[in-house]
Amino acid sequence: MINDLELFNELVEYLISEEKNNPVATVISTDALYDKIDLELKNEPAIDTDFKNALKSIIKSTPKTASTSFYNQLFGGRIDRAVLGDLLAVMLNNSMYTYKVAGPQVGIEKIILKRVCDMIGYPKIADGTFAPGGSMSNYMAVLMARDRYNPKVRDEGVSHKMTLYTSEASHYSIAKNASFVGVGRDQVRAIKTNDKGEMLAKDLENQITKDLELGCQPFFVNATAGTTVLGAFDNVEQISKVCKKHKIWLHLDGAYCGSVIFSNQYKHLVNGIEHTDSFSINAHKMLGTPLSCSILVAKDKKHLYQSFSNDAEYLYQTDDDAFNLGKTSLQCGRRNDALKLWTLWKSVGTNGLEKIVDHMFDLAEIARDYIKNHPDYTLYSFDDSISVCFNYKTIPANVLCTALYQHSKLMVGFGNFRDQKFVRMVTVNTLLQIEDIINFFDTIEKFVATADL
Repeated sequence: MINDLELFNELVEYLISEEKNNPVATVISTDALYDKIDLELKNEPAIDTDFKNALKSIIKSTPKTASTSFYNQLFGGRIDRAVLGDLLAVMLNNSMYTYKVAGPQVGIEKIILKRVCDMIGYPKIADGTFAPGGSMSNYMAVLMARDRYNPKVRDEGVSHKMTLYTSEASHYSIAKNASFVGVGRDQVRAIKTNDKGEMLAKDLENQITKDLELGCQPFFVNATAGTTVLGAFDNVEQISKVCKKHKIWLHLDGAYCGSVIFSNQYKHLVNGIEHTDSFSINAHKMLGTPLSCSILVAKDKKHLYQSFSNDAEYLYQTDDDAFNLGKTSLQCGRRNDALKLWTLWKSVGTNGLEKIVDHMFDLAEIARDYIKNHPDYTLYSFDDSISVCFNYKTIPANVLCTALYQHSKLMVGFGNFRDQKFVRMVTVNTLLQIEDIINFFDTIEKFVATADL
């Protein structure tokens, strides 16, 4: 019988070797997947060698999100101290709903939430929770806003047309969440943006006024700190004035770039954040923790309790509610996502987190400068964004990105804004250095020179 710890170490070494030697996994088409890799589950146990070989085949063919050729999603890289925390969380296997079963792990989560609340200027009555992703953070914010506007809706259901507002460049989860909370997708108002994809407060004001005249009930505005495609930051100061005037809940979706709160140089991008009612941030993006690590904080913790607390005598048997985190969570059983951020934060300090964030902006600036200085490129991005959007020569972005992927050269995606499609390179991978950015463009140029596109 293989020693599991020895096998794990061997597989980790194999993964790291693959990331170095084959940074973009060879693509297996979906119709060939089950023929190429033994994924079948049989009645009899696999022998040790077959088991290990199957695991290595899976590792070899899985996209390497920690390689320096990965620019495809809004996460990437690997930070050892954060991985250490995640591995410990797996071994400890605590659920985070009560202090009785999680002990000091509850304190770890609470101290992180308190630090985030303090950093953004929330009062002492603020609190938060860890959610299963940015979409669910937004969902919980919409729920709290709905319940504050009409506390009876939790028992009686939605009986009037409630409307919510988000920019036309915001995350797709807002429309999904409108359907989840019973408001309906048709009641989501897509607010116009400027050329950078930043929400126009004037159009927001006009749309709210129009809905009020129609007898609708505006209850929620979603602003964005780092739009999914262009990485733009909505003007929270301006938007908050509109929300305050109409007494509407303001949520700031900082899933992508909310980590600028850790940077003295870039935190001005979320000026006015203290005027929001809730704020979300994904540490698995700009801070580089393993997936997933999503935080939601509310200016007044009573809204967390009002929307998510439910009595359960079989569960809440000891200690006060402040340390029974299930009272403020969407979930019951919940893995410990806080420990990996705590081990990272504890080991590098707040100053170390600031360096991580600043480095990503520095890399994006290097990429933009490269594009500006090479006539074969067309830039669609702007300063203060870690999304670098461009086109190369006259090659359609979707064609170029797909070809790079199919030929195992790079993993990079494409985006669209105002009917213009372009390559979207993100510098969120924590392992990237200047030479990796230059190599990214060099790889594209050499590939195009020899490929039939």
